[in-house]
Order: sequence, then structure tokens, then C-alpha cells
Amino acid sequence: MSDHTSKQFDSELEAVRSSVLQMGGLVEEQINRAIEALGNGDLQMIEGIAVTGKQVNRMEVELDEQCSHIIARRQPTAGDLRLLVTVIKVITDLERIGDEAEKIARMARLIHEAERANMPRVELNHMADAAIAMLRKALDSFARLDPISAAQVVRDDLALDDEYSAIMRQLITFMIEDPRTISRSIETLFIVKALERIGDHAKNMCEYTVYMVKGRDVRHIGVEDLEREAAQ
Repeated sequence: MSDHTSKQFDSELEAVRSSVLQMGGLVEEQINRAIEALGNGDLQMIEGIAVTGKQVNRMEVELDEQCSHIIARRQPTAGDLRLLVTVIKVITDLERIGDEAEKIARMARLIHEAERANMPRVELNHMADAAIAMLRKALDSFARLDPISAAQVVRDDLALDDEYSAIMRQLITFMIEDPRTISRSIETLFIVKALERIGDHAKNMCEYTVYMVKGRDVRHIGVEDLEREAAQ
């Protein structure tokens, strides 16, 4: 590969990396707006989340095609190939996180159309903040090629799962004790599940980042083993 061609290739890879981070920023914005809409019932904001979702979907398709074309034209090896494989996987998780944000927005609409009648008293802000922080750290780990930070997000997902289970138990208690809360509890349950899934997707992204940097598939190996692999 000539020096000119090499620089062109590096430029293509950097453009792909930048686009992933741009897509991640849009998805993070979707989640923030969905949580805000849950609090204020802003229907215009809820509609905007769906509009942003279409943009996120377009970016996923475009980036997928870009990566496929680069692989076909450049036939990359080693780290460059792992980067492109990682991007293809990461954008799938980002698109699915966007879908979860749209689910939260739909539940926010239903809750506010019912004027928040018979709402179960559960605290969701801490879990929402934790899920958003995981996404932000996942994107930062990808941008900085930082496997140690990525491994921390995988551990953070365990705490998010615990919080999900605790809120689920609260919601079940509310429904048993006061059947009038069942509709709102089910809608809240969908929101909590969406936040848990956002954490799962952020964890997936971090596992791909470790693979990209270290060259080892670390899915399904356990948090402690992943942390050891990341630190080597």
C-alpha cells in the first residue's frame, strides 16, 4: 500500500469512528429527552424522539455500508479489520438503544394521557442516570481505545441489573396491594426494562471495544476474567 493510499485508508477509518460517536450522541440525546418527557409529558419532545430515531436508523445503514465497502476495497487485516467489525457491531447496539428510548417515550405518552392517575411511587431517576452514564462511558472507551474503562462498564451492568430487580419487586408489590395501579405499573415496568436493556447494549459495546483493542472475544467469560484481559 502506497503512502498516499495508506493516508486515504486512515482517513476513511477515522471518518467511520467519528460517525459512530456522532450516532452515539444522537442516541444519548434520545434517552435524555425520553426521561425528560416522562417527567413533563411534553408531546412535542416525544414526537422529536421518533424523528431522531429515523436519523439513527439511517446512520446505522450508511455506516454498515461504509464498513462493508472499506472491507471489500481495502481488505484490511489485524487491528484495522477488528475496528471495522467492532463498528458494525456497535452501531447495531446503538440503534437498539435508540429503540429503547422510543419505548420509554411511548410509555411517557400513555402515562401523561392518563394524567399520571394511580402512579406507583418508584424512583427511576437513579437508574436512568446510571444507564445514561454507562452509554457515555461505553462511547468514551470506544473513542479512546480504553479497555480498562470498558471493563468497568461491564461491571456497572451488574449494579444496574440489581436496581432493575429491586424496582420490579416494588412494582409487583404495588400491583398486589392496589390493583388500581396495575396499568401505570405495567407502563413503568416497560420503562425500567428499557433502561435495563440500554445497560445491556452499553455492556455489549464495551465487550466489542476490548475485542478491538486486545484481539480477544471476551463475551460470556465473566466480569473478573474480562477485567484481567483488559488490564494485560
